[in-house]
Amino acid sequence: MNTPDITTILGKGSAFDGKLTFEGAVRIDGEFSGEIRTQGTLIVGETAEIKAQIFAARIIVEGVVRGDLSATESIEIHAPARVYGNLSSPALEIQRGSVFEGSCQMDSSSHTTAPNGQRRREPKAAVTPDVAPA
Repeated sequence: MNTPDITTILGKGSAFDGKLTFEGAVRIDGEFSGEIRTQGTLIVGETAEIKAQIFAARIIVEGVVRGDLSATESIEIHAPARVYGNLSSPALEIQRGSVFEGSCQMDSSSHTTAPNGQRRREPKAAVTPDVAPA
C-alpha cells in the first residue's frame, strides 16, 4: 500500500463528534461520528469506529465504517476492515478477509457533490424500453 505522509492523527482511545475537514492525509484510530470532507486522503486504522458520511479524494479503510463513502480517486478496503454503507468511486479495491455490506457505484462521473461541497456533473441517463415498439 502506498500511503501518503500523515499530517494528523486522531488516536486510539479518542472520540470526536462533528464535522471534520482537512488537507493532506489524516489517520483516525479512535471513534468518530459525523461528517468528513477533504480533497486529501483519509486512513481509517484497525481500531477505528466511524459513523459518518465521508467525502474524500482517497479513502483507505482498515477499521469499522458505518456510512456512505464517496471518493474522487479511490477507495481501498483492507482486512480486517468492515464497511457498512454505500460506496462511490472510480476505483475500488476490497481485500480478502474484509467485510463490505452495501452497494457500490464505480463511475467517475457519479459524484454529485465534490469534497469541497460544490456540485459536480451528474451522469447522463438513458431509458431503454422493455419491449420493441409496435
